[in-house]
Formats: sequence, C-alpha cells, structure tokens
Amino acid sequence: MSDNQRLRELPSVDAVLLRLPDAGRFPRLLVTDAVRAELDERRRAILQDSPEPEGSVEDGVRRRLALFERPSLRRVINATGVVLHTNLGRAPLGDFAPWPGYSNLEFDVAAGKRGKRDAHIALWLERLLGKPGIVVNNNAAAVFLALSELAAGGEVIVSRGELIEIGDGFRMPEIMERSGAALREVGTTNRTTAEDYRAAISERTRLLLRVHRSNFRMEGFTSRPAIEELAAVARECGVPLYEDLGSGCVADLRPFGVDEPPVKASLEAGVDLVSFSGDKLLGGPQAGILAGRQDLVQRLRRNPLFRVLRVDKLIYQALEHTLRALVLERFHDVPALAMIMQPPGRIRERAEALASRLEGARVIEGRSVIGGGSTPEQSLPTWLIELDGDPVEWQRRLRASEPPVVARVENDHLVLDLRTVFEGEEAELLHALSR
Repeated sequence: MSDNQRLRELPSVDAVLLRLPDAGRFPRLLVTDAVRAELDERRRAILQDSPEPEGSVEDGVRRRLALFERPSLRRVINATGVVLHTNLGRAPLGDFAPWPGYSNLEFDVAAGKRGKRDAHIALWLERLLGKPGIVVNNNAAAVFLALSELAAGGEVIVSRGELIEIGDGFRMPEIMERSGAALREVGTTNRTTAEDYRAAISERTRLLLRVHRSNFRMEGFTSRPAIEELAAVARECGVPLYEDLGSGCVADLRPFGVDEPPVKASLEAGVDLVSFSGDKLLGGPQAGILAGRQDLVQRLRRNPLFRVLRVDKLIYQALEHTLRALVLERFHDVPALAMIMQPPGRIRERAEALASRLEGARVIEGRSVIGGGSTPEQSLPTWLIELDGDPVEWQRRLRASEPPVVARVENDHLVLDLRTVFEGEEAELLHALSR
C-alpha cells in the first residue's frame, strides 16, 4: 500500500471522537487535542517511513489521556542500595499524611492570635542541638542567607581546600559572590593552619567559614585546624565562626559504619552558626537548617530573604515528624536511618527468601552506599540478589513496572540491594521481577 493510500485511510478527528464514548470524563477540548496529536504522529510515521504506534488510533488517544490522570511525581521502589539517592528524592519520607483542610501554621491556638511558623520545629531543634534554629528551603539557601546577612560588603575567610562544588554546578565561590560577600582564600589546597586564618583577619572580615567536605575526601600530605582551634581564633579576634556541615548528622551512626561529624559537636566546640540539609543524614524532607547563637539566628530571621526562602506547611509537618522521632530516639521511624542501621544478617535473610522465588537468582555479598553527597568512600556491608539475563533489558522492564523499580548493574549483572527496599514493598518487587 502506498503512503498516499495509508494517509487517506487515517480517520477524521470527528470519526475518532465518535468511537471514544469512554472519554466523556475528560474535557472535550482535551480529547480533541489528543486525537489531533495521535493522528499527527501517525502521519509523520507514514511520511518518514518509521514504525507507526501500536494499536488503533483510539488506543493511542486513550494512552495519551491516561497520562493526564497519572501523577508525574510517583512512588518508586529503590533497589539500588543507595540510601540517599539524589535522583529518587534523597531521604525517603516516613509514614505521615499531610493534614487535610486548614492548619495552625501561623496561628497560636492557646493565645488566639497570630503565631510564627518557626514554632513547629523550634522546640525539637533546640532539644537536639542545644541552640535555636530556623529553616529555609535547602542548604544552598541557608548558606546564601547566612552570607548575605552576616558578611555582605565584607570578607569571608575560607580555606582553599574547602572551596567545593556542592552538586549540579553550584560552587561555593559563586554562591559567596552572589551574596555580596568577598572571598578571602587562605592556606593551600591541601594544608591550612589556624595561623593562616589569624593572619588574614582584618577590619573587613565579617566571618570565618568552615566547609565540611561531605562529598569528597583528601588524603596524604594534608591538614587543617581542629574546629576547636578555629573557634578559639574566632573568639580571640571577635569574628563569628560559621560552619556549613552539609550532611546534617544528628544521630550517632558510628556503630553502623558511618563516620560523619555530628552537628551538636560543632556547636559544643564553639562554632557560632551551623547549616545543614534536612534531607540527608537527618532523614527528613528537603530543607536547609541554620542553628547557633541566638543573636545571629535572630538576624537571619529578620532578613527579608528569610521570607523569600521560607518553607511551606507540608515541609514543616514532615520536618517536625522527623525531628520528633530523632528527639525520642525512635530512629526506626526515620526510614533513611533505619536503612543505615539495618544489620547485614537481616538483609541476607530477606534476600534469600526473595531469591528462592525467582529463577536464575543468587544471593552474593556486596556494599551499600549512603549517597546524596554524604560520607564519601564509606560503604556498608550488604547482600545482593544477582539475576541472570541482559541487565539493560532488566532495567528497562523494571522501570516500566508499576510502581517503577530502579536497580543497579554490577559485573554485567542486574543486582538488587534490599537495604533500600521497604519490607512492605517486597511483594510489589517480586511481582515486577516475575512478570
């Protein structure tokens, strides 16, 4: 059949509409646009001699309309073993549901007057850290707010070895430049001393900045002053010391193989202000938390940028839920921490039970990683399910399941790490693998 004949056989828009009585739940204009788009795609396929879409025109229209009913943001089963998977939303959220209807976001119920949204997390932050704190929408925003308020028009002293890129092209020097603060580099890439900071302090100095190298490590001929030593220099010279901790470790994870500096330890060592992420080792939603000296936190809160960068009621609820669990030491209510703390023996039991129901599956030793720009070169022992077959095809098929499953490839095999799979998801994972 010639191309012209095939084009003539394509139905009209009206003819397709008559054959779609089940599309009545959609707005008429939306259905019409979907029909035109489907017919246009089929015309292009004929003219370009490429494969036409599968099924009838009506089937194609129904597929297009179904996309409008399916949320773009969906739950995904993470079988990669990367706990804080940046592409999958970093820290998985715990079991909480947003309050329907109205809430007391900025209303003091007891006093019957306007309140402050900070109140919902203030108690928990002060209990965890021993210092007051505020929340903005992510840690980059926290750094920007701190530098804008405390150092704009002056200098910030920072070690050359800490001028890091925090991900996706965001670099500390560029954030500082946009904040209005001038960068004063001290030391060398691999070695910086307390005396380097002391010698650089002048009448233009507004802050000493310490940046935790959370996404890389330096080894060999390297050194930098202990945080207590740097705090002593700051006190001696009357300049605040601000530390960007990034990963936000609050619980002690050293017994589980994760060695990250605790936020509270920095504050107890004399750091005047800290900032860190809410969706990394804290285990909560995306947020940037600033905590420290009362006068500095109040200055940040009064800065007009704070309103620009503030978070909404959903983040406050999720963050309060997480902070409460941390204060009460109910770490298994914080999924990211529960995954980190899960013993390898338990993962092996789960893996063997699942693998026994799959043909061509075996359980092997492996490593999980924290991810999310945290704990570089640190990993956790785990057990993996290794599958026979084309790993690329496996990945494609698993991503097409509902919910989508994301796994990883090692040694030319698809592997699944149940450390990052909730036990309640195992039935769905088995169904996806067995299809």
